[in-house]
Amino acid sequence: MKLIKIFALLAVVFLSSCSSISVHSDYDKTVDYSTFKTYAFYKPGIDKVEISDLDKKRILRAIDQQMAAKGFSKSETPDLLINIFTKSREQVSVNQFNAGWGYGWGWGWNPWMMGGNQTTVSTSTEGTLYIDLIDAKKKEMIWQGEGIGTLTKNTDKKDEVVAEFVGKILAQYPPVKK
Repeated sequence: MKLIKIFALLAVVFLSSCSSISVHSDYDKTVDYSTFKTYAFYKPGIDKVEISDLDKKRILRAIDQQMAAKGFSKSETPDLLINIFTKSREQVSVNQFNAGWGYGWGWGWNPWMMGGNQTTVSTSTEGTLYIDLIDAKKKEMIWQGEGIGTLTKNTDKKDEVVAEFVGKILAQYPPVKK
């Protein structure tokens, strides 16, 4: 019975940790965000991002979709410039599971205590995506969104993961004044 409770707890922890992206944003509280209607990408900044061109395209395409959904349009003379920045790091997880059954307490060898120890080591890549919004006239950053989560190398899921990152980050724009 105790073993079933442990497995149930591990399953809940595992499922709650899947696909979790934490997002944060910071912004200039003196800016009237309702005046911004158009945008363009800040090419010099985006060219410096050290990720594959395919991943850049995924991110920019997802930003285009989110901005269009918010009523923005692309322009040669934009109100906002959008820049991105990424970073990543390897995460190593070591999990140790000890299973046994039997009875008794104490030290030493117990012929009734059978079971096993299992140790698993797994690695994953944690990525951070920053989306910066810059007032094109003043050339000042006015908003920054940040998303942190686990990346995938599965090419079939990359579009979905990138769209989720961008969607959750830009859900915080425009900022709600408190």
